[in-house]
Amino acid sequence: MKRRFIALVALAFLASPFSTPAQYSEATPAKKAVAPTATPAGPRISFNTVHAEGPYIALTFDDGPSKATTPRLLDLLAKRGIKATFFVLGECVEANPDILKREVAEGHEIGNHSWDHPNLAKKSDDAVRSQLQRTQDVIFQVAGIKPKVLRPPYGAFTDRQKKWANEQFGFKIAMWEVDPNDWKRPGPDVVAKRILSETRAGDIVLVHDIHSQTIDAMPQVLDGLLAKGFKFVTVSELIAMDRPGTPKPSPSPAASPTPEASPSPVAASPTPTPQPSKKKRH
Repeated sequence: MKRRFIALVALAFLASPFSTPAQYSEATPAKKAVAPTATPAGPRISFNTVHAEGPYIALTFDDGPSKATTPRLLDLLAKRGIKATFFVLGECVEANPDILKREVAEGHEIGNHSWDHPNLAKKSDDAVRSQLQRTQDVIFQVAGIKPKVLRPPYGAFTDRQKKWANEQFGFKIAMWEVDPNDWKRPGPDVVAKRILSETRAGDIVLVHDIHSQTIDAMPQVLDGLLAKGFKFVTVSELIAMDRPGTPKPSPSPAASPTPEASPSPVAASPTPTPQPSKKKRH
């Protein structure tokens, strides 16, 4: 009787939920969530400033060459051994080929600034291609070089267009960090003070070689920047120095500005902040 009771208890236990086979009673490990693979960022193609290891800057001039003003600028640069980058218009190259030849012969970089300064952001790809290709062609015909950098007029160029121009022409897009608004003709002293107070290492500085006031400001600008310890390179040279992720350095404290280049303490009113362009020629 006792044995029969034990057998019945054993059978009841085996039939209970607690006797479920191991493969069902053990929790099945959850699948690990697979994090989405981050798409690596492509190489940088648009620049207004770079993180350079050293006090390097790029001085750039737009809208030339001009027979009335560019030769005087070239004399000032040559006297100081400074190399700059000229973003030229195709129609101006066609009108002043000898000046372009001189720019190239004296070691300056040439950039494409379109044929006749339209707003490229409002143009079709075919129209943009025509503007850029005609300018590339005339520069090559005159000086035997093909620019590697592009500055769209007014800085008007969509992100899609920047990628497109890089793919189609191999261009790096050169925007700017310092703009003294010299196109408004505020006077040589104002142009100089704005550039000297705003420029930091790694910056691309924008001015125009078609305005006489700008050329008048250049002795003060060039000598003031040299006194601060800046070193001039072309845009392509500056881009090659870019070190992503490092803090942007300021001018060396040891190279303090000359009294001529700094606003006096008495006239310490804030430098006018450049306002967004309405229809400025860059």
